[in-house]
Amino acid sequence: MKPLQMILANAARSDRKIALSEGEDPRVVAAAVQARKQRVARVVLVGDRATIVARLAEAGGAELDGIDVHDPREDLHRAEMAATYHQLRKHKGVTEADAEAAILNPHVYAALLVRLGHADGTLGGATATTAEIVRTAIQVIGTAPGAKMVSSFFLMLLCKDHHEKKGGLVFADAGLVIDPTAAEMAEIGRASAASLVQLTGETPRVAMLSFSTRGSASGDKVSKVVEATEIFRQLAPEVTVDGELQFDAAFVPEVATAKAPDSAIGGSANVFVFPNLDTGNIAYKIAQRIGGAVAIGPILQGLALPANDLSRGCSAEDVLHMIATTAAQCQDVAPHHAAAR
Repeated sequence: MKPLQMILANAARSDRKIALSEGEDPRVVAAAVQARKQRVARVVLVGDRATIVARLAEAGGAELDGIDVHDPREDLHRAEMAATYHQLRKHKGVTEADAEAAILNPHVYAALLVRLGHADGTLGGATATTAEIVRTAIQVIGTAPGAKMVSSFFLMLLCKDHHEKKGGLVFADAGLVIDPTAAEMAEIGRASAASLVQLTGETPRVAMLSFSTRGSASGDKVSKVVEATEIFRQLAPEVTVDGELQFDAAFVPEVATAKAPDSAIGGSANVFVFPNLDTGNIAYKIAQRIGGAVAIGPILQGLALPANDLSRGCSAEDVLHMIATTAAQCQDVAPHHAAAR
């Protein structure tokens, strides 16, 4: 089964409820309608009720089951939400009055739905910045037990006829962490390997990327990747990793034979860890826009419960894929976190 079909199928089996914090956006409404028609997930559209109801009617979703509309100004859970937000943020000087105002923000509201068990995951970013989405998720949902950081990745799907290799690849971090240290780069790799398994079931083979392969160049930037590779081996000794590698040595077996003949990956990496956000972000956009790969993300990892970001240039189809991905991430959530059916 192709990776995207697997994600959609896993999401459908899990029957999760995903809160969409930009419920007034036409792309989000269209994706919500498709999510229900394909039974990918149940959805909550957050925003102005009148606007959302009108757009649902335009999109042919007015009569669909499994689509809830939540207007933060009307919600019956406002007192519970305000009290929860106040408890979470009072150490930062947030007053009860501040909390009551904050929950009117749809991103805060959607994250609180997840925190309080009224939804299983949340998704936003079609109109908001990554900084706002991630900051809200960390403040309201929090980090996962044992997680050292929150990072992101793109799931790159190679499924066109011209792709010699078919399947799913992880590019990390391509959306959030600007200049990771060696330890952070290793942690991004560890989390990304686990994310690949969660979403695709594939065995991870991790490449720590550089402009150098096995000492072909030197300097601080190369040393960071070498150090990150060693730290990764200590963090996840069960996962195959190699570095420092250039992309071609990590992806093309013939190049790997020439440049790194003893590589454990042998040119078959499926998790690519970039040394900084410049390289990761540029690489995923080139792969998407020139290479024709389907890019799903940025997908966040390291949070206690699923919350994800959208690109502001996303299409309705992109939003649908991210709804499915967010639902699929809920598979490992403890039962007491699952939203009420």
